Amino acid sequence: MSRYGRPSMVEAVALGLVATGAVSIGVGALVGAVSAGVEIFGSPVAVNLPVDGAPMESLADASGVAAASYTQSVVSFEALDAGTRWLFLLEVALPALATVIVCMSLWWLGLSLIRQLAFRRSMVPVLATAAFALVVSGLISPLFGAIGRAQAVEQLATAGADTGSFWEFLYSADLAPVGWGIALALVATAFEVGQRLQRETEGLV
Repeated sequence: MSRYGRPSMVEAVALGLVATGAVSIGVGALVGAVSAGVEIFGSPVAVNLPVDGAPMESLADASGVAAASYTQSVVSFEALDAGTRWLFLLEVALPALATVIVCMSLWWLGLSLIRQLAFRRSMVPVLATAAFALVVSGLISPLFGAIGRAQAVEQLATAGADTGSFWEFLYSADLAPVGWGIALALVATAFEVGQRLQRETEGLV
C-alpha cells in the first residue's frame, strides 16, 4: 500500500492479473467438466479399471527387469447403466466445482484488495466455503469413482467376463486438496481475527 492508503499502480495491476487468472482457471475447469460429462454419457465410454497386479508378460524376459505388472486397464463399454455414469460424472464434477469456488474466492479477494476492503464481512464465509469445497472434493469425489468402477467390474462379471484380475473395490484419495482446504480455513480464521481487530480499532477511534 502506498502512503496514501491506496494500492500502487503495480500492486493494482498485479491484483487485477490474479483476479483475471482466477476467473480464467475457473472457466477452464467448468469447460473441462462439461467435456468430460459429454464423453461419460457418450457411447462407447472408456473406463479406467484398477488391476490387481496382473503380470506384464512382454517384459518378463527383459534384461534388468525384476518384475512388471499392470495396475490399470482401460475398458470401453458400449452400454453402461446411467447410475454408474453419474458416479463417474460426480468424480469429475466435484473437483471442478471446488476449483470454480476457489477461483471465485480468489477473484473476490483480489477485487476486495483493490478496493481496500480486504476485511469485509463476506470474506470469511467465502473463504470458508472454498475450504469446505476442497476438503469435500478431495475425499468424496474419489469415493464416487471407486463405487462407479466397482459397478463397472460387476457389470463385466454379469456379462460373463473374467474379472479376477480387477479390484472389486479400490478407494484412493488425494489428500493434497484436503491440505489446501485446511490451509484456506486457517486463512479464513486469520481474516476473522482481522475483522475483529478492525472493529475494535474503529471503536477506539
